[in-house]
Amino acid sequence: MARYELYNDDGSTDGELCPRCGDVFLADHGDRKHCGKCGYTEWE
Repeated sequence: MARYELYNDDGSTDGELCPRCGDVFLADHGDRKHCGKCGYTEWE
């Protein structure tokens, strides 16, 4: 994924970070958010 898709012009991001890992973005799958590194899942 290109860097410009993850970060805004000022370097901030709209994506949520994993509460366990802290440095990995959560993937949005519609009904859940999932961390690919540790397996953390938030159901919506």
